[in-house]
Amino acid sequence: MRRPIPLPVGPGQESVWDYPRPPRLEPVPERLRVIFEGVTIADTVRGWRVLETSHPPTYYLPPGDILPGALASAGGGSVCEWKGRAAYFDVVGPQRRAERVAWAYPKPTERFAALADHVAFYAGPMDACFVGEEPVIPQPGGFYGGWVTGRIVGPFKGEPGTMGW
Repeated sequence: MRRPIPLPVGPGQESVWDYPRPPRLEPVPERLRVIFEGVTIADTVRGWRVLETSHPPTYYLPPGDILPGALASAGGGSVCEWKGRAAYFDVVGPQRRAERVAWAYPKPTERFAALADHVAFYAGPMDACFVGEEPVIPQPGGFYGGWVTGRIVGPFKGEPGTMGW
């Protein structure tokens, strides 16, 4: 399969095609928020983002900035070739529970050690997720958990026909 043609980059934007592989980890100076059932369940200015070729950034929030009781272990897991073994969580709100919509790396690889126990959320099942004051759009498809903002351009992995990239 051919590499897609990156979209043009405008002022203040990044192309996901300029992100590295293997991925890079970097701190996020902006406020990150996650809202579920009208409740802010995560709010931090101490987040991290993982940047990988063709993917919108995946944001990780420290456990101390997540509302107590908002996460419940979902059991099972998966393995990322770069970050290690992931553990999954359900998000628990006042009236409902969203299953397996958050994950963390309890013992990440050395390169991603700063992510230990930090939690990433799929944006789609949440009421809203924000980078700064900008609401995010979920990465296309149901497999990856990147957050799309107006600051990044694709095309993004996850859209129909992209699994071979």
